[in-house]
Amino acid sequence: MSVIISGSQLRTIILGTRVTKSTGTLAASTVALFTIAGGECLVTSLYGVVTTSITVANSYKLQLNPTTGDTGDLCAATDIGTNDSAAGSLLTFALDTTTAPRKLIAGSASGGGYAQPLVAMVTTGQIESVSLGTDGVITWCLTYVPMADGATIVAA
Repeated sequence: MSVIISGSQLRTIILGTRVTKSTGTLAASTVALFTIAGGECLVTSLYGVVTTSITVANSYKLQLNPTTGDTGDLCAATDIGTNDSAAGSLLTFALDTTTAPRKLIAGSASGGGYAQPLVAMVTTGQIESVSLGTDGVITWCLTYVPMADGATIVAA
């Protein structure tokens, strides 16, 4: 039997274009992860993969810093290091809709405890990570669909 459509093609049809960005070793700083250009995009998924364990206290969040307007949180600042986020853990977002914005949560590397990727409408500007901790590395994975003709999201 031949394959008519590959996994990556199927993902693109369902979720849109995929972009990834590593934070590098986390530091107490704000780092640009993704740049949005050309207009609005629908982020159909956004999740992190811990590639180097995070072992020290780290209040961490993602925010949208638009070209025009005020910076806003995409998730609430959450400590992802005190209880360790082991390499292989997925960082997703809590399903609790009573808390605005949603909380970032770490699922265990061995499985279980996962919530959902973030879905959001974003406009021209940057998605940034804000870290207060000083160890660990996260690779953020984002998929999007342009809502304005010519709009794109690329790794910053």
